[in-house]
Amino acid sequence: MKFLAVVSCFLFTSAGYTADVDFAHQIVPILRQHCAKCHLGDAKKGGLSLNTRESLLAGSENGVVVEPGKVKPSHLLELLISTDPDERMPPKGDRVSPDQFADLQAWVLAGLPWEPGFTFGKVSYEPPLKPRRPELPPIVEGRSHPVDRLVHAYLKEKKVTRPQPLEDAAFIRRLSLDLIGLLPSPDEVERFVRDSAPNKRIQLITQTLGKDLLYTEHWLTFWNDLLRNDYQGTGYIDGGRKSITQWLYQALMRNEPYDQFARDLLAPPTKDSEGFTYGIQWRGSVNASQVREIQFAQSISQTFLGLNLKCASCHDSFVDRWKLEDAYGLAAIYSDHPLEIARCDKATGRSAQARWIFPDLGEVNATAPQPERLKQLAALMTHPENGRFARTLVNRLWQRLMGRGIVHPVDAMDTAPWNEDLLDYLAVQFVADGYDIKKALALIVSSQAYQSRAVATKNDGNGYVFHGPIAKRMTAEQFLDAVWTLTSTAPHEPHSTVSRGRESSGGSLAARWIWSYAAASESAPVGETITLRSEIDLPEAPAQVRAAFSCDNRCEIFVNDQPAGGSDNWQEVSRKRLNGFKAGRNVVVIVAHNGGTEPGPAALFFQAKLQFTHTPPLIIATDSSWKWTATVPDAKGHFASVPTDWRPAVEVSNQAVWANVVTPLRRALRDDPPEMVRASLVPANPLMRALGRPNREQIVSMRPDNVTTLEAIDLANGEVLADLLRQGAKGLAQTRGSTGDLVESTFRRALSRPPSPEEKTEFISALGPRPTSQTVEDLLWLVLLLPEFQFVR
Repeated sequence: MKFLAVVSCFLFTSAGYTADVDFAHQIVPILRQHCAKCHLGDAKKGGLSLNTRESLLAGSENGVVVEPGKVKPSHLLELLISTDPDERMPPKGDRVSPDQFADLQAWVLAGLPWEPGFTFGKVSYEPPLKPRRPELPPIVEGRSHPVDRLVHAYLKEKKVTRPQPLEDAAFIRRLSLDLIGLLPSPDEVERFVRDSAPNKRIQLITQTLGKDLLYTEHWLTFWNDLLRNDYQGTGYIDGGRKSITQWLYQALMRNEPYDQFARDLLAPPTKDSEGFTYGIQWRGSVNASQVREIQFAQSISQTFLGLNLKCASCHDSFVDRWKLEDAYGLAAIYSDHPLEIARCDKATGRSAQARWIFPDLGEVNATAPQPERLKQLAALMTHPENGRFARTLVNRLWQRLMGRGIVHPVDAMDTAPWNEDLLDYLAVQFVADGYDIKKALALIVSSQAYQSRAVATKNDGNGYVFHGPIAKRMTAEQFLDAVWTLTSTAPHEPHSTVSRGRESSGGSLAARWIWSYAAASESAPVGETITLRSEIDLPEAPAQVRAAFSCDNRCEIFVNDQPAGGSDNWQEVSRKRLNGFKAGRNVVVIVAHNGGTEPGPAALFFQAKLQFTHTPPLIIATDSSWKWTATVPDAKGHFASVPTDWRPAVEVSNQAVWANVVTPLRRALRDDPPEMVRASLVPANPLMRALGRPNREQIVSMRPDNVTTLEAIDLANGEVLADLLRQGAKGLAQTRGSTGDLVESTFRRALSRPPSPEEKTEFISALGPRPTSQTVEDLLWLVLLLPEFQFVR
């Protein structure tokens, strides 16, 4: 099975790029020295232009001249060392030196890495600073969604066929993985597919984004990468680095508006969010471009503006318009001492002056104290006229959802987008919606453009052309969460820096302990049983209902005459998602029993939170408004004859009898009580590393969308995944029925679809009629190897 894992990785990934070669400093000077006359700028001798990576890969009029990762054969390299006067390059003048040739070889071997957005040709695009609301094209063929109107006009102009719509089962799988990072359960898929409501996709989007805890713990990965926050690594032990985990977690839980989110990071109101700007205090002496003040300039420009100032942190950039003074101007805003400018690590004798890189929006008072300078910077960064701030974020969201940015790469925001109107519309709408990230996500995923089948990346010879969403490889965290879901092997606890759920100590206790008489808190007869009821009128069917309850001694719950769960141990608080509620009149009936061998306290506590799509949440809680009767329904909640003696319930006199379950009740009543511990909440293990999780000592805005050969081998032979599947297989072998049932269940849980008849037959034949731990493990390996599992399609 492990051999198949290696084969799978080879089949469904491509060679990765590395950052071992310094393109700006090693490669650009060589190409300018030896290739400019014939192949740079307007020159295109033999049909070959080296202006961009795309034009280099397009080759000459005679075909391909170089391929990423291949130094033998490589026509380009061969011509550089050829002794044939008719073939040698350059044809005249100095040849490349041995050292330069070695650099070029290393560059080719590394995959021809290229500075994002860089060109040797004339730069004709200058991104606007201020926001711009484009005029939407007319509605065509019923596509009224603003994103679809813009995309339709683009596809028509490019003569591109519109991608086919995504089927319901594939849509819910994609949406769930994209928005909350988890596979949908088979029941969720089945309900959604069977739902005939015309607006069911909009309802699903709203419900999914309303799962605050699941949303938070998925997007924590995105922001940890982008803010280089982690649970372990350089600086955390010796104080040279500060975690922002708890601040970040709570900001995501409350969906903090992005402009306030940025201000909290740039001008931290408390120490909780200062770790991002603090950066990493490296031990010993470092290059001048790596000191914390310069890290600040690099980090804020990359994260919030999609600009790379790393080159400009050492000297005026070779690849764009940013200057050394720009980087040091931002750094001086943060510095609490005079900051001397260093060029290529050599002191210049000049002091940096605190200044903002877009003076059209205003300036920072260089003489103000550092905290005030940071507040001024935060105000300028989030200024309503700073269109780059909003464009950068919506472009990152589009890339995460659609597989490729409108500007690509996402940290090259000085590069022309493939659709400027689309980018500008998303940005201005994001601002109009109060910088609400969930609304921005909802706007994109509610479009037909998102809800289309994945396509292969297309290039028309002049650059990228949008044809539809691109399939995305699962992140390390998505993959681990999926494996843990399938095998029930998730960790028991998150990292110690993570406190899950909302910031408050627990939910609000609106409910009271009730019975049919007040003295029940002192003593009630053994075996006394009563039925309690509450009627509720609802404006719409709730999206979800979470309940927490306890009954001394046990209870059964019915919602609209349907069993909904219960509790048989009052010392253990029960948490449950209740189904069966509807628009209009609803009846909750709870049969409560006092057990034991002698008289003792009896009472019921029940509280539920109903969350709706269009209506504020509603709380149902036991109190004196409930009714009770001594008549008891049958096991299905049906009365032989409808009781006519319903009387008001009573709050028991001594509520403190059950004080030891108050804290668990509060925890259970949090808006988002903890569920499975997620991969985003624990330090990286070797499997996560193999799947691309970075060490976060640098900002990572885009993870590699491929697996290298060494990573594939490690993934296939590493013990982490093998142990998880081995553990999971043991449990599944004990709880599943026939091999056919096992195959059916695994397909539905992993792929959100049943196996085809042919697949089921083949798997049953391969695994045998009676599942064992080994055959279950084989089945898990086979399913995990499928590209259909590994990719968000």
